[in-house]
Amino acid sequence: MKNRLKVLRAERDWTQASLANELEVSRQTVNAIETGKYDPSLPLAFKLARLFGQPIEDIFNDCEES
Repeated sequence: MKNRLKVLRAERDWTQASLANELEVSRQTVNAIETGKYDPSLPLAFKLARLFGQPIEDIFNDCEES
């Protein structure tokens, strides 16, 4: 799964640590999501969507989609 998390975070000048603090996860979790090594749980994906004010589909997309 691809995502725009790093771009969205950078647009707000947030560090991985500050985003992790907002989400109540570790910085390593944020890094793993950004690099595609970890897909977030559905509750975490919803939390990210609310935090960035965007639909989940605008943050994450299936690699098979064109």
